[in-house]
Amino acid sequence: MNIGEIARRAGVSRSTVSYALSGKRPVATSTRRRIQDVIDELGYRPNAAARALKEGRTRTIGLVIPPAGSRLTHMQLDFVASVVDAAARVDLDVLLSPSGRDHDRSFERLVSERRVDGVIVMEIRLEDSRVGRLQEAGLPFVGIGHTAGDQQMSWIDVDYAGLIQHCVRHLADLGHRRVALVTRSPELIAAGYGPARRAREGFEIVLAERGLDGIEVPCGDDARSGKECVEALLRSHPDLTAVTIINEAALPGIQRALADTGLEVPYDFSITGVAAKAWAEDFCPPLTAADVPALEMGEKAVSLLVERIAAPDTPARHILLAPPITLRSSTAAAPTGRQARVNGTAS
Repeated sequence: MNIGEIARRAGVSRSTVSYALSGKRPVATSTRRRIQDVIDELGYRPNAAARALKEGRTRTIGLVIPPAGSRLTHMQLDFVASVVDAAARVDLDVLLSPSGRDHDRSFERLVSERRVDGVIVMEIRLEDSRVGRLQEAGLPFVGIGHTAGDQQMSWIDVDYAGLIQHCVRHLADLGHRRVALVTRSPELIAAGYGPARRAREGFEIVLAERGLDGIEVPCGDDARSGKECVEALLRSHPDLTAVTIINEAALPGIQRALADTGLEVPYDFSITGVAAKAWAEDFCPPLTAADVPALEMGEKAVSLLVERIAAPDTPARHILLAPPITLRSSTAAAPTGRQARVNGTAS
């Protein structure tokens, strides 16, 4: 038994049967019912597709990722892989859709054509038009991150404010008095990127609490930007002895900048922050950091979205993760005589 036979008996085209089974395009309720009657009569069971038709669902979820022209960070790739794996375990497919820049039409098609049963949205802004569009469409969704007015949406996020506070307190306990916060790109910050804003809040709290001097600097999501960022910091603040970061993609460049300047981590300069475990362990020496649980976040996001699809009227759920700081080898007591070392003479 095949789709052609089903189409012939139902009096419709093969493409109509295909659309009814896949959910890729809307099919009239009466036509869908007629196709289902033929399937039931003939005992045709194309696994998930048949269930999708019977349930009136696509058995597909959307994952809205950053623009396709951007290189995803290790953390983002871990999250995407985790979502795909978790979805497969509950017999769901995942449709990737970029958003932002020139990709807004892709997101709009995902929503307006009902290609998916629900959506997971990455890189949430404090004010995010995608959230409003999904709420307007009544399509179940989960945010990775949350807007400023987050009560009506379900989300999973990392406690960037709290984690940066822990990182800077750790540096203060080691005697560091001037610390920099390396965040994300100026474009993301200007767009209201939530983690960057919340990291700043945590940073400012500890600066005031411990009486520290602090500098916040934006940084592009690549090694070159990381190198240029730290080189500029050391030129303008030669007494800087530590940085905390929320930009893992900049870490290789930060490492090169310090090495080129002749600063040895951690004895001359300490680094800590929030990063994926793989980035932290690849840093030399291994990075003292809060390891973002990207795999756990992906699994939880799929589970939460499945709940929203099954019962969209239930109250929104908020999950805030605060992984512990893993002490590795990139932090130590604040050095003395740093300015002489930066200027190229022994201290």
